Amino acid sequence: MIVETDQDIQGLKDAGKVMADIRDELMNQAKPGATTIELDRIAGEMFKDAGAISAPISTYGFPGHTCISVNEEVAHGIPGKREIQEGDLVNIDVSGAYNDYWVDTGQSFVVGKGDPLLTKLVKATETTFNAGLAKFKAGAKVSGVGRAVHKTAREEGFRVIKNLTGHGVGSSLRDAPDHIYNYFNPWDRTLLEDGMVIAFEPFVSTKAEEIYEKDDGWTLTTKDSYVAQIEHTIIVTKDEPIIVT
Repeated sequence: MIVETDQDIQGLKDAGKVMADIRDELMNQAKPGATTIELDRIAGEMFKDAGAISAPISTYGFPGHTCISVNEEVAHGIPGKREIQEGDLVNIDVSGAYNDYWVDTGQSFVVGKGDPLLTKLVKATETTFNAGLAKFKAGAKVSGVGRAVHKTAREEGFRVIKNLTGHGVGSSLRDAPDHIYNYFNPWDRTLLEDGMVIAFEPFVSTKAEEIYEKDDGWTLTTKDSYVAQIEHTIIVTKDEPIIVT
């Protein structure tokens, strides 16, 4: 989506607040003993109360209003009976539509006190996200974002997942551009446009550089690695990007 009016900007901000509120409430409720299905039911009620639409359900027929991934799960974790434990690495991913504007957001965090490596990973992911965010300016190459993400993650002592990417969003869950890579792709000559709406989501890893799909047909995981993510929907401008989530 390319923002064309102030109404578009406000519409995206309104949708962003709905999804961010759901994300933040689920993060607050993700305490030891809570199950992921209990968290997802909270999200379902919040979607209903806001008059918003869950993207995973409406777009893909996903078995949950949100994706909740724990420890070895990287993304698209199915809400279920799994109990959250002290020290778990949890990712809450919330996407959907409000008044026909689509946004996508997610956050990884450690529940309570956990392995110092996981705490370091989450902090490094925030640093990496900010480095990539600074490259979002109208007229700049999309590949510059990936270069900054990959470089920063390595400087922090970690790797990036290469087969998960950010993407365009706004008029649907998946708009152009199709991919915002988390590494430098010299063949990607796409330029960022003023008003372009992007779901930016670097995935930072302790070891792995690729994910694979589990037998349930949804959950994405790695072999012997932890992965953290931060995702926000942003609007590209000639100056600093506008974060709507």
